Amino acid sequence: MLARAGTRYVFALSGNHVMPVFDAALDADLEIVHVRHEAATVHMADAWGRLTGEAGVALVTGGPGHANAVGALYTALAAESPLVLLSGHAPLSELGKGAFQEMRQAEMAAPVAKASWTVRSRGTLASDVAHALRIAASGTPGPVHLSLPSDLLEAEVDEELPPQESLPGRADAGLDRFGALLDQLARSSKPLVLAGPRHARAPAALAAARFEQATGVPVIAMESPRGANDPALGLLAEVLFAADTIVLAGKKPDFMLKFGTVFSPACRVIEVDADFPGWVDAASRRDWPRSGWLPEVRDALAWRPSQWASIESAPDGPVHPIEVGRAVQKLLDAPDSVLVADGGEFGQWAQATLAASHRIINGPAGSIGAALPFAAAAKLARPASMVVAMLGDGTFGFHPAELDTAARQSLAYVAVVGNDACWNAERQIQVRAYGAMRARGCELLPTRYDRVAEGFGAHGEHVARAGELAPALERAQGAGRVACVNIAIESVPAPVYRRARAN
Repeated sequence: MLARAGTRYVFALSGNHVMPVFDAALDADLEIVHVRHEAATVHMADAWGRLTGEAGVALVTGGPGHANAVGALYTALAAESPLVLLSGHAPLSELGKGAFQEMRQAEMAAPVAKASWTVRSRGTLASDVAHALRIAASGTPGPVHLSLPSDLLEAEVDEELPPQESLPGRADAGLDRFGALLDQLARSSKPLVLAGPRHARAPAALAAARFEQATGVPVIAMESPRGANDPALGLLAEVLFAADTIVLAGKKPDFMLKFGTVFSPACRVIEVDADFPGWVDAASRRDWPRSGWLPEVRDALAWRPSQWASIESAPDGPVHPIEVGRAVQKLLDAPDSVLVADGGEFGQWAQATLAASHRIINGPAGSIGAALPFAAAAKLARPASMVVAMLGDGTFGFHPAELDTAARQSLAYVAVVGNDACWNAERQIQVRAYGAMRARGCELLPTRYDRVAEGFGAHGEHVARAGELAPALERAQGAGRVACVNIAIESVPAPVYRRARAN
């Protein structure tokens, strides 16, 4: 069923309950990408779904393997990323008897999935998989969980595979139901459309861009947990307050928008489902007033402080994150490049200073630690692209063994580790809330993560001062295998933009 659905890779970690799937994958000509931690299977399926629009597929064993994977579903759910987590499960015939690794798996995954259930019959195994793939990719995309009892996986079945029409497809949009919404936008002098995270990437981003082009109404996709202070969106907070009409297209007025308090009291706020393909078709049948509002918004989102251009690190180090961004951008200037940016302060600097053809970040969940598995999946999805993962030293500790996965799979991406020997995001909270003298418990060692990476088969580089950046990145790019560049950086807070009125 997976092969028929066009699945190219199954991101998996082996275990007792799922070995029948490993065996069957040989005959189905499915490639299994074997990782080092169950959460990484979900992160890789998540990144695959974000970059391709296809539901990624993760496969783990039951019990503790499933439990390890579940937390990563939350990141995918918040990012509106399509994937299916297939977990092995204790045999149906042994449930309630103290079966090996027996657990209420579907109930455990339900709060962080669009749907979650356990297959109950060998005859419905294929149709359940087809249904899971369809749910994951339809409407607002998201993760789906399916538990697979091992006795069903070992059974012989005579049933035919479900018909092709049971697989994910696209629904036609109702084109006559957007009139009132479009009328309101056309009457507004400073309208905005705010969309959820899936509209920051293809194919949803393409439809959103066509709507913006057709109407002159700015469309902003929000995918950062920092919301109105998203470092990649410049003066977004100013734009939000200036708008007179805001359409929340599948976007809730949640914590990212400070529950609506970032809008002007006079602003009209309209909540609707996001349906940009339908909106474009309806909008193309009318004339739209043009003004300077769209370029004004785009200029504001691209704004960065002018003093950044003159920031230089001390000659003997450490390196300021802005200088790291300047050097890494030269790698990402390659066609069809992919930027992977984790959370934390260094991740925010990366998002503020770097641009690429494609971008994967931690997303509204605000989780950290997914950068290395994200980057591995990105390289699988776009093998000819330059893929750069930006992550802090704290983040590195979550999934360093996935460098081994990249080495085994010959996935040559570059991981750039900003090393300030602390959990800087949390330290900055302590400094702001309690004072520097009470900043405790966030210290780390200045570990040589390049040497850790070398132990997993990666190419390693260490940078202690700014002058070493360019040659180290050049060697990492040319290594022909996964590379880790460990950079001693200044421990500075992430950027929060405030435009001086004189500018």
